[in-house]
Amino acid sequence: MKLFLKISYLGTAYCGYQVQPNGISIQQKLNEAAEAVFGYPCDIVGCSRTDSGVHAKMFCATVAKKSCPDLQSNVPIEKIPLAFSAYLPPDIAVYDAAWVNDDFHARYDVIEKEYLYRFYNRFVRSPFEEGRSAHVPKPLSADDVVRMDAAARTLCGTHDFSAYMAQGSSVKNTVRTITDARVTREGDCVIFRVSADGFLYNMVRILAGTLLMVGQNKLSVDDVVRITESRDRSLAGSTMPACGLYLNRVKYPTR
Repeated sequence: MKLFLKISYLGTAYCGYQVQPNGISIQQKLNEAAEAVFGYPCDIVGCSRTDSGVHAKMFCATVAKKSCPDLQSNVPIEKIPLAFSAYLPPDIAVYDAAWVNDDFHARYDVIEKEYLYRFYNRFVRSPFEEGRSAHVPKPLSADDVVRMDAAARTLCGTHDFSAYMAQGSSVKNTVRTITDARVTREGDCVIFRVSADGFLYNMVRILAGTLLMVGQNKLSVDDVVRITESRDRSLAGSTMPACGLYLNRVKYPTR
């Protein structure tokens, strides 16, 4: 059996999820905590590879014993989150745990992910939003947000999203299916939410930059349709900072 974990974290202090030689990663901290909990090194497989500074409200991972997938523990499953909490820093938390079969894969079994991007839209920046949103000081009106939402909805469906992929990416299949995309205002924040069966490198941050241009009257809704159809990265908006991006939900066939 493998251990299935649901995790949330603030990515500000980390070089991303995956272990890197040049900084501290989320995976490294999970590896250290798992070894402390179980008493031996473990293999941890995550559902995604979030970049430096990106956050997660719901990140999923499996824990297995190295060289032997049958992980065993005397700790009751309902107490596993507390056990991990004793060895994790305060900006990483395990909030749920369950046993899954050995053939379950945290990354390849995902059928849908939802990301959200947060714009903090107020003239004066907030210290409480530092590292947790992208500051957009020029006010976005209700009509601006409506246009952003309309542009977001044109992204739904199965398309080649090459226009919203970071240049230099080696991915060959750039077709993805977006099941939901919308923009709303929540207080001082404008939130872009998008769900899909998969995402290209920097895709959500580029989409966010493109939709912001719609809100700023630099692009129209029809322009976004043309950009998507063009597959031309140079026509889309800039890549927004990582600090506003959150992995919000991960969906599996049976979870």
